[in-house]
Amino acid sequence: MFLSDRQTEIVDMAKANGRVFVEDLAAHFSVTPQTIRKDLNDLCDAQVLTRVHGGALFPSGTENVKYEARRQIAAGEKQSIGLAAAALIPNNASLFINIGTTTEAVGEALINHRELMVITNNINVANRLRLLPSMEVVIAGGVVRASDGGIVGEAAVDFIRQFKVDYAVIGASAIDQDGALLDYDFREVKVAQAIIANARHVILVADSTKFERTAPVRIAQLSQVNTFITDHCEIDSIQDLCRENGVRLIETDRRLQSMQSAE
Repeated sequence: MFLSDRQTEIVDMAKANGRVFVEDLAAHFSVTPQTIRKDLNDLCDAQVLTRVHGGALFPSGTENVKYEARRQIAAGEKQSIGLAAAALIPNNASLFINIGTTTEAVGEALINHRELMVITNNINVANRLRLLPSMEVVIAGGVVRASDGGIVGEAAVDFIRQFKVDYAVIGASAIDQDGALLDYDFREVKVAQAIIANARHVILVADSTKFERTAPVRIAQLSQVNTFITDHCEIDSIQDLCRENGVRLIETDRRLQSMQSAE
C-alpha cells in the first residue's frame, strides 16, 4: 500500500501512543472527521492499523499476539510469576485458572501441590494437570478457541457460576495506567468476570510488558483483585492504586534481588 504523508504521520502517531482517535486527528490535520475515517479504513484494510470504535490501534502494541509467540514473550518472568502465585495457594484448596500464558505458568508451578480442585477454561492447563493423581481437574464447557485452546462463551460463564472457590488466577492482555484490566475477546472477558465474582481471593498475574499494551475490552479494575503479581512495576499510578485499595503487589524481580542480597 502506498501511504500519503498524512497516513504515514497517522501511523507514526499510532505507533507512539498505541492508539489514535478520529476527532483528535481531524483537529491535528485540520481536515474533516470523514477524511480521517477514510484514512483509517484504508490503513486497516491494509492491516497497518486495527480499527476500533472512535479510532484505531497500532498492532504491535495492541493486537493479540499469536499463542506460540506469546509463550516466548517474557518467558522467564512468567515462570517467576507462576512460582510466586503457586506459593500463595495452599494444599487442599479450590481454584479457578483462566486463559493465558502467564496463568499456564501458574499451572506448571502447581505440580507439587496436593489435593487441589482446579476448575479451568484453559485446555492447556487441564491437559497438564490431569496427569497428576493429586489433582481434581474440572474443565468448563463452551466454545473452544482454536488459537490457544481457551474455552469461551455463555456456556462457560454459566458453568463457572456453579462454583465458589478459594482462589482465582486470572491474567490480562493489557493494564491501563488507571488500573483497567483489558482484553481483546469479549467472550473471554465474560468468563473472566464470572471467575472474579465467584472466588474468595483473586490473584492477577501479568508481566510488565502488559503495561505497554492496550486492548479494547474491559475485564475489571485492579481494585477488584486481592493480589497482583508481576516482575516489576515502575508505574506510580498502579502502585498508588494497589496501596489505596489494599491490593498486595508482589514484584518478583525485587523478591529475587532481596534473596540474592541475603545470600
